[in-house]
Amino acid sequence: MITFTYDDKLHDEVAFRKKLTNCLSLFSSRKKWRYIGVWERSPEKNRLHFHGVFHIPDSTMPGELVEVNDYSFGTRQRQVTLQNTYFNKRFGRSDFEPIDEQSRKAEALAYILKYIEKTGEKVVYSKGLSQFFISDIMEEDVVCRVGVDDRKLLLFDDFGCWDEGCYVGQVSKDVIEQMRRCN
Repeated sequence: MITFTYDDKLHDEVAFRKKLTNCLSLFSSRKKWRYIGVWERSPEKNRLHFHGVFHIPDSTMPGELVEVNDYSFGTRQRQVTLQNTYFNKRFGRSDFEPIDEQSRKAEALAYILKYIEKTGEKVVYSKGLSQFFISDIMEEDVVCRVGVDDRKLLLFDDFGCWDEGCYVGQVSKDVIEQMRRCN
């Protein structure tokens, strides 16, 4: 999970949104990064920032990840954060938090979705994420329900694909090709 916050010395809001969007788009197409996120404003300072859950393939991270000791005004305590030199230099501040366990992925996605419901912002996502096919869904594959009346489902990235009660396989390019389509 990554949060990007801009520095006034580097950008204004418009330039920050445009340049970060472009940067993430290039990493998506050139380095196969995949992400889903949302723009949000901090409640106290009304400062624009971007929260995202990312899949970053090995050896594609620019810059260095460094531990930074600083002060959290939210918790009023000293904290250690993981930041990236490449993004800090270009945008301001970046906070990286590795997510290794499946349960933590669900928490991170629920955190992102909270901002969508709270602010009405649209989800931002990389190319390569959207797929439209028909599948039955098992309850254990559901991260959470979203949207009006919770009619949409957010699924884990390793969910099982089923066609009218018959298991086709774990979601993959080959399995998706076997599924019925819709638009």
